Amino acid sequence: MKIAIIGAGMMGSALAFPARENGNDVRVVGTPLDNDIITGYKKTNKHPKFENAFPSGLKFYYFEQINEAVYGVDFIIGGVSSFGVDWFLNEVLMKIDPSIPVISVTKGLINLEDGTLISYPEYWERELAKHNITRDICAIGGPCTSYELAYHDQTEVAFCGKNPNTLKMIKKALATDYYHVSLTKDVIGLESAVALKNGYALAIAMTIGLCQRNNGMREDLHFNSQAGAFYQATKEMRKLLRLQGATEDCENMGIGDLYVTVYGGRTRLIGILLGQGLSYDEAVAKLDGVTLESLVVSRRVATALKVKAQKGIVDLKDFPMLMHVSEVLDDGKDATLPWESFTFEQV
Repeated sequence: MKIAIIGAGMMGSALAFPARENGNDVRVVGTPLDNDIITGYKKTNKHPKFENAFPSGLKFYYFEQINEAVYGVDFIIGGVSSFGVDWFLNEVLMKIDPSIPVISVTKGLINLEDGTLISYPEYWERELAKHNITRDICAIGGPCTSYELAYHDQTEVAFCGKNPNTLKMIKKALATDYYHVSLTKDVIGLESAVALKNGYALAIAMTIGLCQRNNGMREDLHFNSQAGAFYQATKEMRKLLRLQGATEDCENMGIGDLYVTVYGGRTRLIGILLGQGLSYDEAVAKLDGVTLESLVVSRRVATALKVKAQKGIVDLKDFPMLMHVSEVLDDGKDATLPWESFTFEQV
């Protein structure tokens, strides 16, 4: 098959490994912000943060060459971050032949004014419909860090979409003996699960920084506090996912993704810094240049819940961890978690 990956970020680049190793014709296309990255790929055939070089035979294109790169492809992998959602809509989904299916790695949700949370595929489809464009948009979710996928660590993910035949075609192209793919039509369930875990992983990572603040930077990790926060995170995530109508399998994918996000990646870094006592602005400044999608989804979900609470649909007391994250990010509250609010009495 012929595959174009648009966006030379870490996850899009990591997917080039199973895609090319399955014998597909794979073209990696940078966004206008990726010119230096694509130049580096052409020179070294290697992502600077991956241990492995890319499989031989990959083709690299600058965005100005996109029409050449997508010519004749069977599907497109969207590899942009949540900050590129509208760019991807306007420059790719609006302009490329709508008969070409797209599968996106972008994680996040859009909150509407009425408190509804929709997935990026639904957002894109709604916007395309305004221009009488219909296209098949799928998405990838599950516990997967890009650098470990590139390293061929055993990885379990799910592809979601409305068209089973499209999902099966993409799975055939990408599944390997280390990249294992489940399929589901529950788009909102899977996309909600893998988006929500970002905000909750942020809270769990705060406990690491709090231990360092209270006991010294060289103190060993304290797993009681992480486990307690993990328990509360899964409790709130399941409530939110049931509000979203998610299936149990998608809930479980989200819990797996929560685990891997706590132990690796950018969300862990910002959570630790906040736990150490840095303000939001100080923490973001220290991670200059690092995309922090966890902060976007945390704010959007908290905003949506507040609207639902005003309508009597939810009780904010059921989501003390998410509300705490919102207050840390936006109100300057200290990161110390509200532990007692996590307890329950069934006596």
